[in-house]
Amino acid sequence: MVVKNERHHIRERIFIVLMSFLLSIPSFCHIVPTDSTSVIHRIGIEYQPTLIFRSNPFLKGNNYEQKKANFAHAFHLKYSFAFRPYTISGQLYKNGYQGIGVSYSRFGFPKELGNPVSIYFFHGASIAMLNHRISWNYEWNFGISLGWKPYDTFSNDYNQMIGSKANAYLNLSTYLNWRLSPMFDLQTGVSFSHFSNGNTKYPNAGLNTSALKLGLVYNIQRSKKDEWRQKQAIPFFEKHTSYDVIVFGSWRRRGMHVDDEHVAAPNAYGVAGFNFAPMYNFDYRFRAGISFDGVYDASANLYYDDYIVGTMPEFKRPVFSKQIALGVSGRAEYVMPYFAINVGMGVNVLHHGGDMRGIYQVLALKVDVTRNLFLHIGYNLKDFKDPNYLMLGFGIRLHNLRRNLF
Repeated sequence: MVVKNERHHIRERIFIVLMSFLLSIPSFCHIVPTDSTSVIHRIGIEYQPTLIFRSNPFLKGNNYEQKKANFAHAFHLKYSFAFRPYTISGQLYKNGYQGIGVSYSRFGFPKELGNPVSIYFFHGASIAMLNHRISWNYEWNFGISLGWKPYDTFSNDYNQMIGSKANAYLNLSTYLNWRLSPMFDLQTGVSFSHFSNGNTKYPNAGLNTSALKLGLVYNIQRSKKDEWRQKQAIPFFEKHTSYDVIVFGSWRRRGMHVDDEHVAAPNAYGVAGFNFAPMYNFDYRFRAGISFDGVYDASANLYYDDYIVGTMPEFKRPVFSKQIALGVSGRAEYVMPYFAINVGMGVNVLHHGGDMRGIYQVLALKVDVTRNLFLHIGYNLKDFKDPNYLMLGFGIRLHNLRRNLF
């Protein structure tokens, strides 16, 4: 038991280090431009009064304090930069910005859930200009959340929701941006957040919240003159097909149905795969295509023999051919400065049934490291409801004719 617990702690530390490494590389590469005349540096603070979705027994009152989860609080500190409106990027991404942030959350159960701290990348831009002072914007956050109090059989057994100290953090918000002065913006809107470990540890029910967004942003050296400066000419975009070659890996935990109970398999199982995706580039902001997806999942089609009632059955792995599959998926990608969000839906066409049968969905973030090399951080879902696995890796883009505008 001691050896097994040590292995679990080692895997968790590897997960924390790996995610922190993936999220920190771009910030030390080329994301922040050195030419301060083309960008506006921004410092933001944000408060989010939060509503917790009671999606599992713990949040409905089955906890040590025997109280329902209702409200939470989140505090954010952000650094970002925006391209000035007369630049090419400023015209393509109206009021676009990107940066790194840190948040502190209080859910009201410090002994059972903890008060996690999240570190994340974010990007936002305008959806529509309502007038010269007010715009309707969007923003997404993606990062890692640390400091959770995970499930423990002996000391935290009610918390059958969060299984790891480190969890992925996803957030999407829409808001009104009010330009109060050349230096200050007020942001008011709503946001939706999701915390989970991507099935790397069990349990993984996750935590979902909705919040009001109240923020104040200080824009360093923003000037009214920027709006009247002569705009740079946007180069002609050559439509073309590029080819993304991606390799990824991770590990996952697995729950199995034994009689009428859902039992966690005792081990963590490796996952590895690849994507080969021809993508047609329509313009600077959008590309779409198909992807040929191969995967090896060591947790697929586990089985067990007859066992004595009251004991735990021994889970066994099938032959290799029942744990591999080849699928085809449709992909669409929104391209931003330094980032791209990829969504897809597909089906395994070559497989041996069981867990490999069904429709899968993909959500991935691509983070540029160089012109043609990018980090790939994604998640695979099955049948729109069953969590599959994380996709942590890197990719190479071939026949990339896009101009480097950033």
